[in-house]
Amino acid sequence: MVSEPFVALQAPPLPYYLGAGISHYRAGEQHPNRKNLGLFDLLWVVEGELYIGENGKEWTLAEGQTLLLLPDGEHYAVKPCERDTVFYWVHFETSGKWEMQQAPAGNPRQPFEQPFSNPYEIRLPHRAEPGHAEGAMERLKELVRLREANRSVAFWKEQKLLFELLRLLEESVHNSRITPAVRLADETEAYLKQNYPSELTNGKLAEALHFHPNYIVRCMKERFGRTPMEYLHEYRLEQAKLLLVTTEWSVAQIAERVGFRHTPYFSSCFKRQVGMPPLRYRRQFRS
Repeated sequence: MVSEPFVALQAPPLPYYLGAGISHYRAGEQHPNRKNLGLFDLLWVVEGELYIGENGKEWTLAEGQTLLLLPDGEHYAVKPCERDTVFYWVHFETSGKWEMQQAPAGNPRQPFEQPFSNPYEIRLPHRAEPGHAEGAMERLKELVRLREANRSVAFWKEQKLLFELLRLLEESVHNSRITPAVRLADETEAYLKQNYPSELTNGKLAEALHFHPNYIVRCMKERFGRTPMEYLHEYRLEQAKLLLVTTEWSVAQIAERVGFRHTPYFSSCFKRQVGMPPLRYRRQFRS
């Protein structure tokens, strides 16, 4: 089975909602031919079949299937509908970077989280089969209803509904691809982030998560490119950066707060990782 490609959008900036509607085609009617619209057009079929192509690739979209048409693409009807067909459409744009990416055979490696540099890559399926994803129809109906509302009232609701729809699409693909190894790596990451000030070892992780430490290490390396202890070490230093900028705590207080038991060792690790001692790092953000 060939994996469908993804549309990867960097966020921020976040996608911006433009409009939504519902189209009803009778048998014999078809989608209009268009190109270079300059916006994303999300189609979500709820009844019948829609025969549509884009840039030389063609699909038959059945009930519960979606297609994300591209801003710079040329899309066209492959043939008229053979029976009554109903679909929602949602238009949005982004001023940020986006690109088509081929879906990897396994799960994509997760980037390391950094508090001061954390652009999120929204990975939307080009074509998907989310079915009647929980709450999707209600959100689509509400977007259509809000077209008649006062603009100042509708704005925030529309943006929120768009984000929720994109989240449902992203999660529908992620959940279908998740493996036990990825699930364990994600659970390990969450455990480390929740308990990073504590004294942690591979043995304690194994006891808490009920897996052999070697298996946990292997899953983390595949998912994050780091062992659990390497991830923990980097995460502690990232939290230390945050505290240096947002608090007046001493270096010793911060070292203890993020899980380092000895201040000189913390300062040494911080300088090695960041390229400067903690106090110098703090001073560059002070007036």
